[in-house]
Amino acid sequence: MTDETRTELTAVLLAAYDEQLRGARETDEAPRSLDGPVVRVEYPSRGFVSYRSLDGLDGPELDALIARQRDYFAAKGQAVEWKTRGHDLPADLPQRLLAAGFVPEEQETVLIAESAITASRLSGRELVDGVTIRRTTVQADFERIAAMESTVWGEDWSWLAGDLAGRQASGQADIYVAEADGRVVSAAWAVHQAGTDFTGLWGGSTLTEWRGRGIYKALVAIRAARAAERGHRYLQVDASDDSSPILQRLGFLPVTTTTPYVFTPASRSGSQ
Repeated sequence: MTDETRTELTAVLLAAYDEQLRGARETDEAPRSLDGPVVRVEYPSRGFVSYRSLDGLDGPELDALIARQRDYFAAKGQAVEWKTRGHDLPADLPQRLLAAGFVPEEQETVLIAESAITASRLSGRELVDGVTIRRTTVQADFERIAAMESTVWGEDWSWLAGDLAGRQASGQADIYVAEADGRVVSAAWAVHQAGTDFTGLWGGSTLTEWRGRGIYKALVAIRAARAAERGHRYLQVDASDDSSPILQRLGFLPVTTTTPYVFTPASRSGSQ
């Protein structure tokens, strides 16, 4: 692929991402409301702010919009995440969020690839010696996945079991568990966004002692084939610095970055 072709394709993919996956499309079936261009979502754990475009907002008007989202959730004693993208305007949005008391979390790279091409490229990589990968719809497995994630991240991920159950009930997700000797060593899920060309790939965390054996690539291969089977042309990943190089070697293109900015009320922060 020439540099010119790559640039043109990246622009096409970014436009599709902005059009199809942002705003209301980005959120689950949680209670939500609109405040100008933003979608304010009320998840049980914390609030979430999404938007497709800030429609030329700047200066005091944008500052007021940011403050309203912060104060809305602070009044409920909840933290709120404002998810930014690297190509968003105005360019000083991160500085305005910082000034309002939001704190950035880890930046990730938004990667996109064609599902059929990825499935073809990874054909034969779906199997890993000593590991069984299967799709699951069972609550007990969701709880085992949550326990594995808690081990990987060193914090309580018990909430994930309910989240996965909700995704499963929606009919828009396929959830996979990787096991070795009866133990969950990795897990991942594909969220097929209804009415779009996209399947989002999530999860993929693996216990330390099982990394480097091809489990992550196997899970990508299986989910890519499933996305193509379900008629979703593109795969989209918010990739960490660990996952991004792997995925780019598999043909995923970086189209932008994403950084969550989180405000935590003082009362809640002091109780943690």
